[in-house]
Amino acid sequence: VQLQASGGGLVQAGGSLRLSCVASESIFDIHFMGWYRQAPGKQRDWVALMASDGTTKYRDAVKGRFTISGDNAKNTVYLQMNNLKHEDTAVYCCAVGSSVETVWGQGTLVTVSS
Repeated sequence: VQLQASGGGLVQAGGSLRLSCVASESIFDIHFMGWYRQAPGKQRDWVALMASDGTTKYRDAVKGRFTISGDNAKNTVYLQMNNLKHEDTAVYCCAVGSSVETVWGQGTLVTVSS
């Protein structure tokens, strides 16, 4: 299984972007889906997680601005990002964890100009 992330780009502070992460095939027995980010010179941090029951969790810095969602029919997980801030600038990547493994996608760069 491969994950393909897209939707990054350059946006002004206050703007919005929607990231998409498409799986090359259906993943069974999913435990969680998530988005992570790594800013220059920093470690990778989780951003938003969605459990198999639909429960979501967000890191404090993005609460109220970011929304994670999934479309099982399209094997896709999204991250809607609103009111973007300069500190949101990072490479964003997705991950899907199942009972077998956790699959990571390649990153997509989000740059927020202040």
